[in-house]
Amino acid sequence: MQQPLWDSFGRLVEPLASARPWMVTLGNHEIEMFPIIYPQGFKAYNARWLMPYQESNSQSNLYYSFDVAGAHVLVLGSYTDFDADSDQYSWLLADLATVDRSKTPWIFELIHAPWYNTNATHKGEGESMRIAMENILYEARVYVIFAGHVHAYERFTRVYNNKADQCGPVHITIGVGGNRGGLAMTFDSPSRSISMYREPSFGHGRLRVLNNTHAHWSWHRNNETNSVIADEIWLA
Repeated sequence: MQQPLWDSFGRLVEPLASARPWMVTLGNHEIEMFPIIYPQGFKAYNARWLMPYQESNSQSNLYYSFDVAGAHVLVLGSYTDFDADSDQYSWLLADLATVDRSKTPWIFELIHAPWYNTNATHKGEGESMRIAMENILYEARVYVIFAGHVHAYERFTRVYNNKADQCGPVHITIGVGGNRGGLAMTFDSPSRSISMYREPSFGHGRLRVLNNTHAHWSWHRNNETNSVIADEIWLA
């Protein structure tokens, strides 16, 4: 179960995680399995990262929502059931029905496995979840869907059902915080027309909600002497 690693990571991030809201979503590395005795589960994750799932009427710590700075943020679980018969699917419909766009005009979503990806790494791993849930988020007019998993940066245009669509969300993969396996270097060539910017570099992102109608996303490359905004987009 690698519990000592969980504890050492917790001590490492505690100075920041104890002073700022630290909202997380499960990824593939949070899956714990011990054959026969203990099938797939998330005991360590649930014990150490208690999110406001009860406050958002979710039955599971693996998916929840919260409001902040004029935005409603959905945090969905890529590695728990998400089909039309699942609790997560039912919760998502109910949660979106409560959104008051006069108070939270922005809706953002966080997942782990990206639904759109032109990198050779982890290609297609988010496809079944996209098929199950993309229409719900399209109808709700979600603005941006943020993903990780692929250790490279990629931003798509507004997209729905694999085509550019001005009513669809922008998809952004930002799995570039750093990992011991290195970067995912290989992208499809030529690039798909819906992929606006992609780069295999470590970095971090910043999302600023300025008002009810304008927000700004920027991605900052880390391996520069000075701070560099490598990619940015205004959302309106």
